[in-house]
Amino acid sequence: MSDGARRTVVLVDQHPLWTAAVERIVGGLGMEVLGRTASSSAALELLQQHECDVLVTDITMPSGEPNGIELTAKAVARVPSLKVIVLTSDDDPRQIDAAFRAGAVAYVVKTAAAELRAVIQQVFSDSIFLPSLLPAPAAEATTTAPPPRAIPVVPTGAQKIGGIDLTPREVEILQLVAQGLSNAELADRLWVSEQTVKFHLSNVYRKLHVESRAKASRWAAVHGLLAHEARDSASPA
Repeated sequence: MSDGARRTVVLVDQHPLWTAAVERIVGGLGMEVLGRTASSSAALELLQQHECDVLVTDITMPSGEPNGIELTAKAVARVPSLKVIVLTSDDDPRQIDAAFRAGAVAYVVKTAAAELRAVIQQVFSDSIFLPSLLPAPAAEATTTAPPPRAIPVVPTGAQKIGGIDLTPREVEILQLVAQGLSNAELADRLWVSEQTVKFHLSNVYRKLHVESRAKASRWAAVHGLLAHEARDSASPA
């Protein structure tokens, strides 16, 4: 945390209504907004001038500017302790993966922006956050929003197994898949949607370089995951 009692934040979005809305949220958490800007270059200047704890940024930037993922990588390189939250309308899994690889700690789709307060609170603790499906706020009413769906946004607390970083949720799903549970059964057990299960499972397949439940289950057995009982029940993610 920066010096002093209050955490500090820089907000980056081309739409003033969004930055104003986010400023109200972070203000309610007792955080100080160091600056609001529409460009990644201006954001980097703010980070150079001030000690900052959190950067909330969109992916889309003005023409000629580095996008939000590039901004994330540059910002984290300059301030390793910085918590970057990507807040965007883009729910493409490739963008989500790229944001996390760049150093983001959270990825929030704007259709779930009402959950941002909880996300900010949780990025300072080792937890997993799954946003609920909520309508987009009025600020985005004139834009074409992607179809809303629940996605994991805080992959903290990852553990390395067999040289591969897996989140606690991915380990849990891998264990349950190895026990023979279907996607519907996984969703019911974990209190999440089937789409969320599919999202996690696709990430597991990608990380393990496998393409089937059978091969994923075999990997889990080889690496000792079946020696640990999956939780009998799970609270809502």
